[in-house]
Amino acid sequence: MTDPTPDTQTALEAAAFRRLLQHLNERRPDVQNIDLMILAGFCRNCLADWYREAAAEHDIAMDKDAARERIYGMPFAEWKAQHQREATPEQVAAFEAAQRAHPR
Repeated sequence: MTDPTPDTQTALEAAAFRRLLQHLNERRPDVQNIDLMILAGFCRNCLADWYREAAAEHDIAMDKDAARERIYGMPFAEWKAQHQREATPEQVAAFEAAQRAHPR
């Protein structure tokens, strides 16, 4: 395998990121952020924060709502109304255990 050029690597990473968003938004909107946090230590809101931080590194002003809309594919309030459920006591307990096991 030959190593990709820096531009090609960036294009590949961008394509993978777009595919991740498509998968979360189109195929798995049922997966709750708390479940992502329990299993992976990040969620859609984390992705939005990282996206906004990357924009800032490129001198692009972006607020939290604009970044979340990019990640969720719609305004966050709309996504919450359509897909977010109240966390169960079991989810909260698992989240707290995961936080203790893997502190930031």
